[in-house]
Amino acid sequence: MIMLKRYPVECQNCFFKTKLCKALTLLEFKRLFHQSKQKLFPKGEVIFRQDEKTDSLVFLTKGMAKLVCNNHGKDLIINIEKAPTLLGLSNILNNDMNIASIIAIEDCSGCVIDVDKFKETLIRNRRFLFEVMGISTLMFRRSIFNFISMANKQSNGRIADVLIFLSESVYDSLSFYLSLSRQELAEFAGCSKELIIRTFHNFSSDGIIRVSGKQIEILDMERLHKISRIG
Repeated sequence: MIMLKRYPVECQNCFFKTKLCKALTLLEFKRLFHQSKQKLFPKGEVIFRQDEKTDSLVFLTKGMAKLVCNNHGKDLIINIEKAPTLLGLSNILNNDMNIASIIAIEDCSGCVIDVDKFKETLIRNRRFLFEVMGISTLMFRRSIFNFISMANKQSNGRIADVLIFLSESVYDSLSFYLSLSRQELAEFAGCSKELIIRTFHNFSSDGIIRVSGKQIEILDMERLHKISRIG
């Protein structure tokens, strides 16, 4: 973890201040961020570790991270979050205990915020509380929908769901360069890496996607949604 200077110039115009913190007064914002530090998280670094107690949140300003639950030695990716967003919100309601590991899947940077100061601000400012609850609820919904997909769909449906999610919620494009490895895709879809490779080949042969290394292009989103529905 690489430390950067405290209170970077970007703070004055960042998403957290201009969007989420619009519910805060200037004094409240300064109290919250006075002790915050900006840090770099290289690809593969664990930002939060499952089942460990934490004393901070991370406002992710750049990059992408995966939320990973380890169950009896098996990793399952329950969600993927991209900047700008807050990481570690679920820990506030879990006695500051990490319910999942959060790992950088590409080089990331973010502001580390003291969790006690964050809680104090939530208690003082109800509008800020509701803004934060909105972000937390969206993250929770994404994780639940992924679990529902893994529990109720066949592999084709689960892999279709992953591709749709990546296109619509992560990369915002029908064509994107994957930050995830095939193994990580397998952990997200709840299947084997070999099944990911075979399904990609089948989808490609059927004209649904085009795959070139880590470059993915969705050619027929309608058919992909149909596969998702049939499951």
